[in-house]
Amino acid sequence: MDVNQIKSPFLINESFNRINRKITPADAQETFKTALSKAIKDVNELQNVSSKKTELLAKGEIENLHDVMVTGQKASITLQATVEVRNKVIEAYQEIMRMQV
Repeated sequence: MDVNQIKSPFLINESFNRINRKITPADAQETFKTALSKAIKDVNELQNVSSKKTELLAKGEIENLHDVMVTGQKASITLQATVEVRNKVIEAYQEIMRMQV
């Protein structure tokens, strides 16, 4: 298994990191929305693949237990990371809402 093929779902699009480009709040919002949507889709896809492989293993159609376990762990880790990011975003939002203006 090539570890370099595993990509973080939380990488931001490089097109907005160019020099001499001013990023407007609308651009930042769109970039964040796109990155978050892609990350959630990737996590969902990994969960579905893991579920499908586990089902095939239970039916006896897959003999490679190692592949099924690795896929399950990838899905589990990405889901845990997504939940932690969500928790941090909610925590930051709550902190902002507590600020007095």
